[in-house]
Amino acid sequence: MLPVIAIIGRPNVGKSTLFNLLTRSRDALVADLPGFTRDRQYGFGRLGSRPYVAVDTGGLDGSSEGLPGEMAKQTLRAFAECQAAILMVDGRSGLNAVDQEIAARLRRAGKPIYVAVNKTEGMAADVVTGEFHALGLGQPHAISAAHGSGVDTLIESVLAGLPADVEAPATDERRIHVAVVGRPNVGKSTLINRLLGEERLITFDQPGTTRDSIYVPFDRDAQAYMLIDTAGIRRRARVSDKFEKFSIVKTLQAVDQAQVVIVMLDAREGVTDQDASLLGLVMQRGRALVLAVNKWDGLEDNQRENVRRLIDVKLPFLEFARLHFISALHGSGVGELMQSVKRAYTAATRQLSTPELTRVLEAAVAQHQPPLVRGRRIRLRYAHQGGRNPPVIVVHGNQTSAVPDAYRRYLEGVFREAFDLYGTPVHIEFRSGENPYAQRRKKQTPKQAKVARRQRRIARGRKHKQ
Repeated sequence: MLPVIAIIGRPNVGKSTLFNLLTRSRDALVADLPGFTRDRQYGFGRLGSRPYVAVDTGGLDGSSEGLPGEMAKQTLRAFAECQAAILMVDGRSGLNAVDQEIAARLRRAGKPIYVAVNKTEGMAADVVTGEFHALGLGQPHAISAAHGSGVDTLIESVLAGLPADVEAPATDERRIHVAVVGRPNVGKSTLINRLLGEERLITFDQPGTTRDSIYVPFDRDAQAYMLIDTAGIRRRARVSDKFEKFSIVKTLQAVDQAQVVIVMLDAREGVTDQDASLLGLVMQRGRALVLAVNKWDGLEDNQRENVRRLIDVKLPFLEFARLHFISALHGSGVGELMQSVKRAYTAATRQLSTPELTRVLEAAVAQHQPPLVRGRRIRLRYAHQGGRNPPVIVVHGNQTSAVPDAYRRYLEGVFREAFDLYGTPVHIEFRSGENPYAQRRKKQTPKQAKVARRQRRIARGRKHKQ
């Protein structure tokens, strides 16, 4: 499973800036979960081929009373969840007593801790990191979270000290791994029990009953699945139980292991900000997705219409996902749900041929041309597949860096329709190729260019006669 890296330090040293850089996302796409806004945010990061979970924490100022004291408790819980921590300090303000107090407290836990000296742009690394050796946590790393300098080297050091896999359960490659995620008490365990036809998982009308991710083999219509029941991401910051405090990390790790994610919503509560944050994380990880609106039975027509309207307004970025209105308790709509899971998996892992992709691209460009850039038309020449789960389509041409987001979304829709890529995100990458003759022509004198043109005409004439 994914290693967890916590970012810890005083207020305003740049922890959130580093977090957003590592997760390559803005605040709207990370888990800004209610109850954790002042202390913990979770997001996925990747360095090369190694993914990880990053945890942003609230600033520690040495206080144990009031709100700062509660923030300190949450930060220490984040430290308990992680396999390694980054202690961030401010290279411009220098070492202070709070930095030393934090370092001393973290050092006693015996976990790997790496000192990141932030805001060092334009400064000599050896000079600015010198005084932070006093923290006794090894060689400090000079970085600039705002500009990205030194960050890759820092993360390389952190990951080098961690195992490639952290307590990963055995997987069966024949099975489609399906994570069932959602807020507490939304009906995740009830849904899995309904699919299995037995009370395999504990269900109880109290948020937080499931405290860990549970893997359950399941076969349906000649297809083998591995269902992953996950702990609900709690609405409050009162996660004091020594088992419950790991629930969020376990849920994110389950999302990473899954090939398809069923996100469950509660029809009676509508679409909450917490639902949108969780869906943003699933999208960020690129997982195939099915939406299940549970507890649909018993709702009045006006209530159902209100739920549909909320989904359209709050989740417009999920038009590609299949939407099901179900009752996990009574079983209505559950069979169709698994059909969508299988279709989403098939779409996410589909092999796309280069000739077919290029044909669809040419037809899309003919129907709706890219815009002009400084008087020149963007040219898109051919496309090929760059990855699966999610599908990555690489489009080659010239001036592709100027392709607007609206045209990217247009191509997304065209490819999705042409290849039935519903249920999965589709990523489009644009690449520009350099003209191999550009430099040669620049170096030619006018006379040389004239001779070259004449030689090309003669060659074309010979070819025509043949």
